Amino acid sequence: MSRTDHEQPQAFWPGTANPLVRLVALRRIEVLTQSVVLVLAVAWLKIPLEVVPMAAVIALLAAVNLRTQWRLERGGPVSEREVFLHLAIDVGALGVLLYFAGGSANPFVSLFLLPPMLAAAMLPARHAWAMAGLTLAVYTFLVFWKLPLPPPQGDLAQFDALLARATGDATEHAGHGSGFALHVLGMWLNFAISVVVVAFFLTRMAAALKDRERELAGAREAVLRDEQILSLGTLAAGAAHQLGTPLGTMAVVIREIELNHRDNPELTEDLQLLRAQVDRCKQTISQLLASTDHSRDKSLRPLALDAYLHRLLDEWQLIRPHALLGVALQGEQPAPSIVADRTLAQAILNLLDNAADAHGASGEALSFAACWTTESCRIEILDRGPGLAAEARRRLGEAFFTTKTDHTTDQPQRTAGIGIGLFLSNATLERFGGKVELFNRDDPRGGACTRVTLPLTRLKARTHDGNA
Repeated sequence: MSRTDHEQPQAFWPGTANPLVRLVALRRIEVLTQSVVLVLAVAWLKIPLEVVPMAAVIALLAAVNLRTQWRLERGGPVSEREVFLHLAIDVGALGVLLYFAGGSANPFVSLFLLPPMLAAAMLPARHAWAMAGLTLAVYTFLVFWKLPLPPPQGDLAQFDALLARATGDATEHAGHGSGFALHVLGMWLNFAISVVVVAFFLTRMAAALKDRERELAGAREAVLRDEQILSLGTLAAGAAHQLGTPLGTMAVVIREIELNHRDNPELTEDLQLLRAQVDRCKQTISQLLASTDHSRDKSLRPLALDAYLHRLLDEWQLIRPHALLGVALQGEQPAPSIVADRTLAQAILNLLDNAADAHGASGEALSFAACWTTESCRIEILDRGPGLAAEARRRLGEAFFTTKTDHTTDQPQRTAGIGIGLFLSNATLERFGGKVELFNRDDPRGGACTRVTLPLTRLKARTHDGNA
């Protein structure tokens, strides 16, 4: 079901699926880990670091996390830009800490890979690539500008010397001062390649997962809708069988009353109208029961689209003889031939009924306009009703939701409809590849427009089958 005034959805809503909730939890671990590492480096390993600015950065990061937690508790949607900003704050904090601890030579520099990975998993590709560029820029800055990491002291110095002798690095670094610079450059190049690979593959994987989730959600909705339609069809078939006998009885009684009151012209006219309506109900029930027999499809014959629409409108005028209807049909001639079962006609009749109910007692005629090409047909039904309210626009197409109002009581209530006409019409038209759009008319006098877009490909293909 389509409508022209969609509300633009926010990226994320409060709940466990909110990426900001995960970032807050990860940042708690980040702050705790950074604090522990700083304390161990200074108190146990005796590394003379700049404790004050580094502790200030960690404290600021903790304050940001507390502020974010408070913001989440207040509720409200979270935008993609906000999630990206929080990841950028984490990158900046890590960059400042590494600036005071050796820059790109610090072994913890590989932590810069985490923000691009998180961005690729939680945000669109453009944000993931922006985060990859940001982390690479900070890494590059740390290659050239940083405070050198002080040499280890005490027991750590002895362990470092022992490790250097064991690996043979002591002689290399003593004789080749430029070798370490090449090592740092290799680390930078390795990081650049890694961040590009991570951003590329994770964004592709995240996009594939999101597409899969959308497909599964659409499949679940389709299954649920089919179950509702099956339930309605079962109930309709049972009701059709049960209504046959009462309608037959009514037809007999009406006929007897007509015979007994031939001398009363006014009553005879009313009885004839009543009998026509009863006959119409019996015909509808017969068509409903007959449509369940799929063998009837073989007996369908091609019909020109304009003739099909004229016959459909004539049928609707029999149902609502007092309704004023303005018809405008235009398109390529000769009109394409189609073959359609009863469900398509009933779907359009339901939409006409809904528009006529909304139109009410307006003196202006209900407008039915159709135009077509050899490939598609578009139908617009224009009424002068009150239009669609915000709730109606949001819930259009739901089963058992109705906007029809019962005016027979002092307090109008939504009891004039049961809310399945539009639901079934939309499902039927989607089965033929079409769609229904409902929106308010851009007219000071108000009203709504029901637009049906129907491809003729499937109907024409069925025509060829029928001719064969």
